[in-house]
Amino acid sequence: MDAGKETSYKEAFDSTAKKSIADGIIPHILHLYGSCATARDFEIYAPDASFEDPLMRAQGVKQIKSAFYSLPKLFSESKIVEYSVEENIVSPGKGEILIDNKQHYKILGKDIDMVSLIKLSVEEGKVVRHEDWWDKKPISNRETVKLPLLGRVAEMTRRGSMLATHVFMRFGKDPTV
Repeated sequence: MDAGKETSYKEAFDSTAKKSIADGIIPHILHLYGSCATARDFEIYAPDASFEDPLMRAQGVKQIKSAFYSLPKLFSESKIVEYSVEENIVSPGKGEILIDNKQHYKILGKDIDMVSLIKLSVEEGKVVRHEDWWDKKPISNRETVKLPLLGRVAEMTRRGSMLATHVFMRFGKDPTV
C-alpha cells in the first residue's frame, strides 16, 4: 500500500471515529432541548456530570434531569431549530463537542428566539460537563468576571435556582408515562 492511500484510509477512519461520538450524543441533546426527553436521553451523562447555563448550575444526573424536565412546565414550546456541530479531540478518550445553535421557545404565547453555544466536554463517550452559553457569551463566574465577588454571587444564584427547580421537579425523578 502506498503512503497516499494509507493516509487517506487513516483520515477516513479518524473522521468516522470522531464523528461517531457526536452522532451518539446529538439526538439526545435535541430531545433535551425539545422538551421530549426520556430517561434514556440522560444516559449520555457521566454520573457526576455538571450542567450550567446563565440561570442554573446542576451537579449530577438527577439535577440535570430536573433542569431539563422543567422545560415543558415553563414553555409551551422549546426546541433547537438550527445547529452546526464541531468536534475536537482533546486527548485520547477526551473531546469537546461545540453546538452552535438557534433555540426557539414559546412562553405565554410569546415567541423567544436566541442563539447559543452548547459546549459538551466528553470523556470516554460520556458528557462530563455541559455548558449553554446564551448569545455565545461565557457564563459569569468568578473566573470570567472582573470582580470575583460578583462571579461568586452569580454562581450562588444559579445553584439556588437549581435547588428550587430540583425540589419542584421531584428530585430528578423520571416522569411516568
